[in-house]
Parts: sequence; structure tokens; C-alpha cells
Amino acid sequence: MVLVRFFQDKIGWSILVLALLIILITILAGCGLDKQQEPFKDAPRGNTNSSPADTIEMPDGFSNVATKCDHGNRIYVIFKSDSSYGSVAVVPDAEGC
Repeated sequence: MVLVRFFQDKIGWSILVLALLIILITILAGCGLDKQQEPFKDAPRGNTNSSPADTIEMPDGFSNVATKCDHGNRIYVIFKSDSSYGSVAVVPDAEGC
């Protein structure tokens, strides 16, 4: 009887929904942590080119460019601020690389 009264009240439903959301978030937060804690676990890797890239900063409103040489190829990465998108272009056998 007490349980029926508890769920007839809006506060009771709010507490139930909040508890279920907390449980769901806790479960989802635990998914996939192996990938974040152990990077590069999915495939074999070769050498890492950690040399700095040359960056070209454009005026506000235009995309920025980073460029670097890797095994004789020049790689250009075009990005805008902290956006989640970008473009990649490769010039094979570039002079000066």
C-alpha cells in the first residue's frame, strides 16, 4: 500500500526515473574503457612519427593547415579551431621531404 502511494506522487516517479538514469549512466560509463585505457590495442603498429608539424594559422573564419613529411610524402591536415571535422591530403614523393 505504501508503494502504491509512493508512485502516485510525482516526486516518487521523479525519484524512480532519476535512479534509473543513474544506473543507466553508470552501466554505459563502464562500456569500452579497455579501448581508452590501452590505446593501439586493436592492430599491430609500426614506427610513430612524433616530429612536430608545420602549422599555418589563417585569419578567423578560415581553416588552419598543418603539414608534415612522412616517408617522403607530404601530408596536409586542414582543420578549423577545435571542430571535430577536418580534411587530409597527401602529396606522394614530395620534393623536400
